[in-house]
This record gives sequence, structure tokens and C-alpha cells, in this order.
Amino acid sequence: PPASLSALTPRELEVLTLLGRGLSNTELAEHLTLSEATVKSHVARIFAKLTLRDRAQAVVLAYETGLVKPGTS
Repeated sequence: PPASLSALTPRELEVLTLLGRGLSNTELAEHLTLSEATVKSHVARIFAKLTLRDRAQAVVLAYETGLVKPGTS
């Protein structure tokens, strides 16, 4: 199982929540007013900290932990 979400910084939690809602890196960058490179760094750190292979696992985790609820966008 993935490590606790408490390992994530507040920004990483925000990125994971938006990633869980299906935003692309470009959309994340625009929404958070960051560069795409910074977003990619956040995503990579999230994957490493939570031992996730891909975005699909991140989305599942976001739903399972309650960061994202069905019907929210």
C-alpha cells in the first residue's frame, strides 16, 4: 500500500487532488500558476513518495483517500 499522505507537502496534496480530477500537466500549471516543469517535478515526487507507477494509480488513490469525491470536477 502507498505511504501515508502525510508524507506529502501541502502543495503536493493540492497537485494530487487536481491530478485526481483529471487535469493534465498543462492544466495543472495554468491552474496553479506554475511552470510545466515545476508541475512535472511535483508529480514525480508524489509518485516517488507514494510508490505510484502512473497517473491512473494516483487517481485511484485520490478517490480512495477522499481527496476527490465522485461528481466533483
